[in-house]
Amino acid sequence: MLFVVAVLVNYPWERLQSPLYVHPGGDSIPWWLCLAASLADGLFVMVIFGVSWMALGRRTWFEQPGIEGYLVMLISGVAISVGVEWTTVHGLRWWTYGEQMPLVPIVNIGLVPLTQMLVLPPLIFGASPSCLDMSMACAAPKPVDNEHRVS
Repeated sequence: MLFVVAVLVNYPWERLQSPLYVHPGGDSIPWWLCLAASLADGLFVMVIFGVSWMALGRRTWFEQPGIEGYLVMLISGVAISVGVEWTTVHGLRWWTYGEQMPLVPIVNIGLVPLTQMLVLPPLIFGASPSCLDMSMACAAPKPVDNEHRVS
């Protein structure tokens, strides 16, 4: 459920920032590429969830993340954003930044996609704890009832 929520929240952001990118040959970024990017964003949110769970030692860390939870989300978001943007723009050259894309000095990546991974994950985790609880309950192992166990 978390993945679905993350994709649905990230897709409008991807569409809105797409004019700031240029596809090879000067083409604009098509809708289906924004959808693919949103699917990747969904995976990145899942990674942030897993990293936060490991770092904080609580599966339900998102219910009350505290300063530590937000710090882990921000550090994870920066690491993911810098890594993905640098690789896709400078390494693989899948696309370039348009003239309107503000750049982050030193790392030379777009400010808008960096902001995306800093702003949206906390909103997603904050807005969907019931979705997360529901998906966790489905994935969690069922407790063993030893009292009604047949030997």
